[in-house]
Order: sequence, then structure tokens, then C-alpha cells
Amino acid sequence: MPPGLAAMLAYLALQLGIGVWISKRIRTESDYLLAGRSLGYTLATFSIFATWFGSETVMGSAGNAFRDGVSLANAEPFGYGLCLILMGLVFAGPLWRRRLTTLADLFRQRYSVKVERLAAVILIPGSILWAAAQIRGFGYVLSAATGGISIEVAIACAAGFTMLYTVFGGLLADAITDVIQGVMLAVGLAVVLGGVLIQVHHDGGVVNALRGVGPITLLPPSGSSTWALLEEWAIPVCGSVLATELVGRIIATRTPNVARRSSYVAGAMYIGVGIIPLIIGVLGQRIVPGLAESEQVIPAVAHALLPTVFFAIFAGGLVSAILSTVDSTLLVSSGLMSHNLVVPIFKVTDEWTKVRIARAGVLVFGAIAYVQAIRADGVFELVENASAFGSAGTLVTICFGLFTSFGGPMAAMLTLSAGIVTYLVSAASGYAFPFLLSLGLSLLTYVTAAVIERVVERMRHG
Repeated sequence: MPPGLAAMLAYLALQLGIGVWISKRIRTESDYLLAGRSLGYTLATFSIFATWFGSETVMGSAGNAFRDGVSLANAEPFGYGLCLILMGLVFAGPLWRRRLTTLADLFRQRYSVKVERLAAVILIPGSILWAAAQIRGFGYVLSAATGGISIEVAIACAAGFTMLYTVFGGLLADAITDVIQGVMLAVGLAVVLGGVLIQVHHDGGVVNALRGVGPITLLPPSGSSTWALLEEWAIPVCGSVLATELVGRIIATRTPNVARRSSYVAGAMYIGVGIIPLIIGVLGQRIVPGLAESEQVIPAVAHALLPTVFFAIFAGGLVSAILSTVDSTLLVSSGLMSHNLVVPIFKVTDEWTKVRIARAGVLVFGAIAYVQAIRADGVFELVENASAFGSAGTLVTICFGLFTSFGGPMAAMLTLSAGIVTYLVSAASGYAFPFLLSLGLSLLTYVTAAVIERVVERMRHG
């Protein structure tokens, strides 16, 4: 067995051991899904950062930089970093005070049970797509570490482990391992960056290396439209600010201050660490030219430059990024299914039964995510679809529901439906800006339906 692969397997065994150990402390649904609402500053900050900083940040953004260079046409990592900061500024406090178990609970509290169930059905696919992105990224790392396993086999192995890892410990195990994973991730990327800088120094220095790569510009390439730029940035900022994975961390914190401040720090960490893959991706054009799969640029560069020990550190860091995101996505989708659909519909009251239903959901959605990971063209494609899928209607409905009394169940139902239908139809038809279109029509739908609701209500009492 290659030493690098052996080291990575040992690291995975450690993560699994932590999950099994924490599983002995789980007694209720809240313990499993929300860590008993016990996250303090350290656990919350690292958990938000590590959950958000997944394979799309490391491999997707580096792949884009390797293929197309760097400009404002690419929102990663700045768009998703700003998303975390926006969460702290606007949403963290109000969401925490609602005492939610899942994001779909807000729709029941503010609108109705029917709206809650529709929201759960719409929110689940986005989490599965995000999990699929992480599983595909995990497969890339396994393939690079072994040097011989095909991508398909590696993705299958990755899916099996992530389901096993997630099913045991719930959110508390995830939060504890996120501290280890966040540190491992930063160290792993720093090791690869160090190897890249040493290599380009030997080849004539960084300045000389940058002359032969790119493009590296502040503005998007000539010919890029303003609408295309807005679409690129709206998906990570508007489409992800109320992602169920992020909300799950916010509502699991001890206090609203912890929720807000942890979001700020995690956002700053995300942007700072997220710049490293961009640098590696661009300079990778010189180190591994002609690479067939651009999203494998960081594993390929690490494999080409690093000694076995340092490659093992890198692989552990990258696996950390993936595990910290995939278990969150599977937990969230399972929580929506169990807490908002199965448990209330079948009137389940026993807490241990609720936990078992949630764990079964992890296995089911993990299998679905594996299928999506195999069929997708790349990691970044999966993440963009996850961020945009139904999120326009969700954003509009939550903003009105959380901060105003304007609009009721009909407005919410129509807006959620309009958001998902508009995005699916416009994306399938090849429309260039499906998220912006779905966001605009969702806003128009909510306002129109809310006005009609108000008029009808006044006529009833007229």
C-alpha cells in the first residue's frame, strides 16, 4: 500500500472513531441534528468555515483558475465568503431566536404546515447536490492518492465512507472534527502552496512564472456581459446565504452573539484561505500543463511536487474539507425528511425512533448523492446547481416571513413553486441567467399574491 494512501486511511479511521465515540452521547433528535444547541465560538466558527469550505472551493475554484485564469467573472471564494458575513449581519440573530430545529420549521411557524412540507421537499435536493459535489471531490483525492484507481471506483469508495462516517455522530461529532479538519485544511493547502512557490522559484521566480499563465485581471474578460457577472455573483451570495447547512450551524449555537460573530470570523477565514487554491490553480498551468481534468489540478500538483509525508498532509487536509461539508449536507437533508415530513406525518413521538429515522435518511440520501456524483460533469457544476436550485423562492419567502407580517400561506406557496419551476424551466431551455430570472419572478409573485391576500381579507371583513 502506498504510504500516502496508508496515512490518509489512518486519518479517516480517526474521524470515524470520533463519530462512533460521540454517537454514545446521542439520546434525542436535538442531540443528533443540533448538538443540543451547545456550540460556542470555537466550535461554531470552525464548523461554519469547514462546512462551507468544501471541494468546490479547493478543487472547483482551482480548476477554474487553471482553465480560465482569475477575474471578477469568478465569484469564488469572495462570493461565498461575503455570503457568510451577510448571514451574520442580517439573518443570524433573527433565525437563532426562532428556536428552529430545521430551516423548514420557520415556514410552519410563519405560514402553515403545508408550506413547511413544500419547503422541505424543495430544500432537500439542493443539499443532496452539494453532498454529491463533495463525494466527487473525495473521489478525485482517492484517485490521486492511489495512482491507479479509476474515478468511478474512487467515487464509490468515497460515497460508502461518507455515509458510514455521517450516520454515527450527528452534528456534535461534525463540529468537534471540524476544528481538526479546519486546521488540517489550512496546513494542507499551505504545504502545497509552499511546494508550488519553491518550484516556480527554481524555474525563474514568481514574476517570471506569472508572465506565462493567466489571464489574471480584475475585470472580467472583454465581451462578458453585466448580467452574466451578476448571475455569477448572485448564486453564491443570494442563493447560499440561507442554505440549510449554514442555517443548521447558526441555530445550533449557544447564543445569538455566538451565531453572528462566528459567521463574521468564518467569512474572513474563508476568503483568506480560499485565495490559496486560486494561486495554485493559476501557477499549476506551468507545473502540470495539458492536464485533462482541470478540477484535479491541486491533487496533480501535490502529487508531482510533494514528498510522501507532505502529500499525506495535503491529502488529509483536502479530505477534511470534504468530510466537514458532506456530513453536514447529509445531516440537513435527512433532518428535513425526518423532522418535517416523516415524524409529523406518522406522529412519531419516541426520541430514539426519531434518531433512527434521521440516520436512515443519511444512508438513503448518501446513495442518491453518489448517483449524482457519478453522472455530473464536475464539482463546480454540482455546487452551482445546489446553490441555485429553488433558492430564489426560498430567499424571498424567508425574508418577508422573517422580517415582516406581509403575506400569508398562499403567497409563500406560490413563491416557492414559482422559484423552483422558473429556475428548472429556464435552465433546461438554455436561458443564460436562470437564477436572476427566478429571483425576479419570485419577488413579483410574492408581492402580487400578498396584495391579493390582503384585499381578499379586507373584503371578508368589509
